[in-house]
Amino acid sequence: MKLSEVVPFGRSLDEYRHMFALSRQDLDKTILGVADGPASFNAELFAQGKRVVSLDPLYQFEGEEIKKQFDRVADDVFGQVASRPQDYVWAYHKNLQVLRETRTRVIDLFVTDFARGKAEGRYIYAQLPVLEFRNQQFGLALCSHFLFLYSSLFSYEFHLQSVLEMLRVGNELRIFPLLRLDGQESPYLTPLIKELDSRGFHCRLEKVAYEMQKGGNTMLKITKT
Repeated sequence: MKLSEVVPFGRSLDEYRHMFALSRQDLDKTILGVADGPASFNAELFAQGKRVVSLDPLYQFEGEEIKKQFDRVADDVFGQVASRPQDYVWAYHKNLQVLRETRTRVIDLFVTDFARGKAEGRYIYAQLPVLEFRNQQFGLALCSHFLFLYSSLFSYEFHLQSVLEMLRVGNELRIFPLLRLDGQESPYLTPLIKELDSRGFHCRLEKVAYEMQKGGNTMLKITKT
């Protein structure tokens, strides 16, 4: 996969549950979704009475404009996946058609919820590495398909400062996936873990029940010791 910018693709609540190994107790926490994009995670959790805030620079736009951005890049992204199906695991998403249908269903649900959710403060226009939240405002912070994945677009220093900021506002941070777009492990992962260890954080690599990129079934969980 080769991309020159972050694409507006989102995931469902069920995908978040698998990607981040979320338990029922986890879902009862106050959750911050960082770089959620057009995920339906927020809409689905809110419908269950849970507490979740999503942030993304994408939220400066209206819902229909976000959908147009998705439509503009969808053919290229799915075309790249179709050209190298051997690089992906077709277990959760059985085939390319199912994957495309899922991504379309997710963004449609997001768009339906976005205007109301933005007015309620559930969708916030913000971007790393600076977040305007209180210290430990959230019980759990989740970062899906941004850090590490786009290592070619963002520096190691950006990754470190972003992680430290998310740990400032959240008691625990989980990041998925840990691979770059080309399917290789991010070169930032090992030095970042070493730096966090030296600062007194506890880092754990955890296998999860979700794998789209081949070998991409590991989550980084970071807690404060």
